[in-house]
Amino acid sequence: MEIEFDVTMKPGILYDYMMHHTYSSFSGLLGTVAGALLLVAFYSDRQIIFLIAGLIMLVYQPWSLFLRSRQQMITNPAFKKPLHYKLDEEGIEVSQDGAVDSQKWEDMYKAVSTGSSIVVYTSRANACIFPKKDIGENKYKVIEMISTHMPAKKVKIRG
Repeated sequence: MEIEFDVTMKPGILYDYMMHHTYSSFSGLLGTVAGALLLVAFYSDRQIIFLIAGLIMLVYQPWSLFLRSRQQMITNPAFKKPLHYKLDEEGIEVSQDGAVDSQKWEDMYKAVSTGSSIVVYTSRANACIFPKKDIGENKYKVIEMISTHMPAKKVKIRG
């Protein structure tokens, strides 16, 4: 079986990926918990410093990710044109303007889903992002392809 589709990266899709990537990590969760605890401390002690610190911790990270997603859309040439993906029995192939790169299934790090996308990590920090709106009717075929070729413990995809 072979599945092909084009992906046009948008700032919202990139932001969704960055938010998921950040808040599914230990440091992202720790920052959120610390910010929430500072707000609780403010409500019990009425110390304004707790309110300020808590709001900074809870608002700064999403805002900086929002700005970074916009900046990457502007500066990364790969996001200027559609990426063509081909998923087959061997792995994932991505092409753009004649350049082709491929990754074998056994070399994939993990696969997850966000609200907007299916994400296949090729390493801890790099990923193929498949916006659900771009893969359309192929969504379940893509999920099946990933689930068939990657170990179950590496796949955390909700339809």
